[in-house]
Amino acid sequence: MSPLSHRQESQRTASPTHAESNSKNQDDSPKTAQALLSKPVAAVLVMLASAALLQRVPALQRFQLMGVRHEAERVADGPTPSVVRTVGESKLAEESDNQGERVTSPSPASRSGVILAEKTEAPDIDLAVEKPPPVPLEDAENQGMRHFYASLRSTVTKQVPGITRIVHFGDSLVASDYVSSTLRRLFQAQFGDAGHGFTLVANAWPSYFHEGVTRFATSGWLVSRVVGPYASDGWYGLGGVSFKAPPNTLMRIGTAKRGEVGRQVSRFELAYVALPDGGSLRVRIDEKDIGELSTKDPEKQFKTAEWKVPEGAHELELLTTRGTSRLFGVVLEREVPGVVLDAIGIQGARLRFLDQQDDAHYAAQLRWRNPDLIIYEFGANESADGLAYSLEDFHSTMKNVLIQQKSAVPECSCLVIGAMDRAIRKGDSVSSSSFIPMLVKEQRAVAIEVGCAFFDTFQAMGGMGSMPRWVKRGLGQADLTHPTAVGADILGTWIYRAVMAKMR
Repeated sequence: MSPLSHRQESQRTASPTHAESNSKNQDDSPKTAQALLSKPVAAVLVMLASAALLQRVPALQRFQLMGVRHEAERVADGPTPSVVRTVGESKLAEESDNQGERVTSPSPASRSGVILAEKTEAPDIDLAVEKPPPVPLEDAENQGMRHFYASLRSTVTKQVPGITRIVHFGDSLVASDYVSSTLRRLFQAQFGDAGHGFTLVANAWPSYFHEGVTRFATSGWLVSRVVGPYASDGWYGLGGVSFKAPPNTLMRIGTAKRGEVGRQVSRFELAYVALPDGGSLRVRIDEKDIGELSTKDPEKQFKTAEWKVPEGAHELELLTTRGTSRLFGVVLEREVPGVVLDAIGIQGARLRFLDQQDDAHYAAQLRWRNPDLIIYEFGANESADGLAYSLEDFHSTMKNVLIQQKSAVPECSCLVIGAMDRAIRKGDSVSSSSFIPMLVKEQRAVAIEVGCAFFDTFQAMGGMGSMPRWVKRGLGQADLTHPTAVGADILGTWIYRAVMAKMR
């Protein structure tokens, strides 16, 4: 989406109209009824009903006469917090607190309505990584994964640069670092731990969580997101969220204090926007003052700031001291051969929402991280849309996003992870959604057209009827849409097995 079209659409949403209603006495009811039956009023009512229909049906949104064609915010993965389809910011009312290990009571995601069950034993599921996957990775002649495999081989032989980077886009599943954390752990165990990767500066959604890193942020951050409220310039950084930090807004991020992963870092890198009226940040590392970072610049531009530290456990703290600073996220990496995986989860997102970004800005974000593999894992929210968003539109918008990625980082490999099974409860019966196979068919078709690899999660789970069975076995959540923690571990392990089987 171009910056101009984004601003034009956004401005049309910024000043919504509100119909006013006036109460009438009962004596006026015949006159009221007669007025409502008049031709002018009937025409207005028809126009309003048509407008409402165009808003409700995404496939018809191109014909809208008023409002903006942003996607509906109906979400399959729990309630969307304070989503407003206007240009502006939402204020984060809660602190962000992420201590590096997943907890179950209370969990970040459970507060948003997404139940993340405690990791339990599933003795009938073999998680050994050397076992074959239930379905193979679909990638003719390794065309989708060739560069990624070459990068892994250079990591093994410690050839420069030696770091293989993965960017994993997804919806609420990845926002809670499910599947992505399993992939990060398995790849790092095999090829080396080169750092945790990218994280948002604060929790843009209650379900946002990253395993293997400690994070804290005060309340008060102002956020614009690709799921709304929208940034007028279409700049959302790599993570799909733009943060504004008024004075005395603080964030901390550091290595994990517990667990087996994320215990060391060699450098922190902050992604931010330099502006003519940019603010200043006090920088502290390990509770020692490092200096001040000014985000002021004569021209608006994307910038990064880097702080190198001795290999080990460290914590970075940023506090806005003057003005307002606009930030995106922080990267934690090590200067050793290994794998880094950026989990870019956006609660309530469909894959097409990645195109809400200004095109040039989005391309710059991808080039900044320079990934060797981009993973796309969406489908829960598309399945909730059903045929209200046509399969033809889904196909074309998905293809556009993947082509954008190919244009920005042509050498990068890409992997599409197909949608999970999703069940629907009708009275006392539970059955799989008939839309899922149609959605998976389109996901596979686009992956093949663009030259990406594809993993069929739906068939790996067991096809139609698999989600009800997963729920009974403790692998699927009660919402009949998401896996439990152990279910997500299984999915991540299957994907890892499939990827590695093709490399051998």
